[in-house]
Amino acid sequence: MRKRILVTGGAGFIGSHLCEKLLANGHEVFCLDNYFTGQKDNLLHLINNPYFELIRHDVTMPFYIEADEIYNLACPASPVHYQHNGIKTIKTSVMGAINMLGLAKRVKAKVLQASTSEVYGNPTTHPHPESYWGNVNPVGSRACYDEGKRCAEALFVNYHKQNNVKIKILRIFNTYGPRMHPNDGRVVSNFIVQALQNKNITIYGDGSHTRSFCYVDDVVNGMVDFMNTDDSITGPVNIGSPSDFPIIELAKKIIEITNSKSEFTFLSLPEDDPATRNPDISLIKKTISWQPKTSLEEGLTNTINYFKKTLKL
Repeated sequence: MRKRILVTGGAGFIGSHLCEKLLANGHEVFCLDNYFTGQKDNLLHLINNPYFELIRHDVTMPFYIEADEIYNLACPASPVHYQHNGIKTIKTSVMGAINMLGLAKRVKAKVLQASTSEVYGNPTTHPHPESYWGNVNPVGSRACYDEGKRCAEALFVNYHKQNNVKIKILRIFNTYGPRMHPNDGRVVSNFIVQALQNKNITIYGDGSHTRSFCYVDDVVNGMVDFMNTDDSITGPVNIGSPSDFPIIELAKKIIEITNSKSEFTFLSLPEDDPATRNPDISLIKKTISWQPKTSLEEGLTNTINYFKKTLKL
C-alpha cells in the first residue's frame, strides 16, 4: 500500500538516503528542509520522481499536510553546526518535535523521532543500554543539542501517553557514508577530506577515545523496519555499530585506503567530548533482528569514492 510519508530534514545526509529508500519502497514522500545543513544537491536525482515533493520549510513553524507517517530528522547533528546557533538548535529540537507531534495527533499519523547517542552525554557505562539515563552537562557547549534531543524524547513519550500518538524513538549512533558534508566537522568526513588532500589529520586528545561507526544504508534500513513495527513498540531503541575502537585507528585506516601522505596533528579535546560511544544493540536485535551488514572497509571505500568526486580529486 502506498503511504504518504513526511520526512523533516530530508535534504540532509541521513534524510536524503531515507527519502530514496521510501520512494524505492513505493511510497509518496514529502521532504521538508530549511537548508541550514541540508543540500538540494543530495536530492537532485529524485526531483523528477512524480511521487517526491521538496518543500522549503523550518520545523520551528507549524506545518500542515495529510500524512500516514512522519520521520522527524530535522536538526543540525554535527558540533560545528549545532553550536553555531545554540538557541536555534534547541528550538529545532523542541519546537520541531512539538509541531510534528501536533501534526501527527491531528492526522493520526505515526511519527518517528531521530534521537541521538548524545542523550547519553559522557557515559559511565560501556556499552550504553537504553536503560542508562546518561551523564550530560546541562550548561556545557554541547547541551543545546544533547538536552534539546532529551527534551524531544520526553515530548514524544508524553504525547503518546496523553494523546495516544503513535510514536517511535530511535537513538542513532555515529553514522557515515556518501552525502556527508565535507565541512561538517564530523570525524569521518574530517579525516577523509584531510587524507585526500594530503593534509595533516587533526586528532583531538591523544586519539585513544573510542567511537563506533555504522554505514548509512544499514541505519536507514533499520529506521524503516523499526517504523513498521507494532504500535506497542515505542522505544527508545539504539541503532549503530556495536564495535568501537580508538579514533587514531580510524585515521590510520583512512590513510591506508586513500594511500595518503598525511601525518597527525594533535589538539586539545573539546569541552565535554565523550570518552566513548558504543551502543548496546541487543534491544533492536530482539525487536527487528537488525544488525549492521556493511564492513568498515567497504563503507569507508564508498565514502572515500564519494568525496573524491565531490572534491574533484
